[in-house]
Amino acid sequence: MIKHFTGLALLALTLGAQAQATLGSNLVVNGDAESGVAGWSGFDGYSMFQSVNYGSNWVLPTQPGPVDRGSKMFAGLASQAAGFQTVSLGALAGQSLHYELSGYLGGWAAQGDNAVFYVSFLDGLGNEIGGAALGPVTPADRGDQTGLFLRTASGALPAQTTSLMFSLSMERLGGGDNDGYADNLSFVVSSVPEGSTLAYALAGLSLLAGVAARRRQR
Repeated sequence: MIKHFTGLALLALTLGAQAQATLGSNLVVNGDAESGVAGWSGFDGYSMFQSVNYGSNWVLPTQPGPVDRGSKMFAGLASQAAGFQTVSLGALAGQSLHYELSGYLGGWAAQGDNAVFYVSFLDGLGNEIGGAALGPVTPADRGDQTGLFLRTASGALPAQTTSLMFSLSMERLGGGDNDGYADNLSFVVSSVPEGSTLAYALAGLSLLAGVAARRRQR
């Protein structure tokens, strides 16, 4: 379901970015659900997800999830629920940047309900030029346990990226409730040191030269 939303990236940009990016900080606004659904906007035609308390109706504080989980998490509504937010890279656009994407995703027991967290990398015209996704975490992944499990992804931002769009979706595949869960969603960018790419390349060439020299000595 989440890939459908990438076509709405331009619309998200016209609504205005909600924050400016800074290095080393989490660019996801209210990624831990502690402020309800503040910072998130809904997609036309889809229900918004909800912020719920950890407890007997959802994930127990003793079940798998973040150590620093706070008191709330995100959960689905209706058969499909989704929301998004955008952030401008501002002065960081055009720099060599590395990203770390992470989040806790999960579901209920053996039901297939799940959550997906997706980031779109957008150019100045709102075109998606790349992206990264976390999830879904399947019942098999969870060992049929109710809970949330950490997923991560990392890489380099495309050079033409000027803004980001974060999308979170939950899908119900069984039962009466949408038990796709998410918490502690994070996206952090850091600078790639100037010359580091060249340094890595030179180190690789040096290693290959050493291997070749040892082979000739045999």
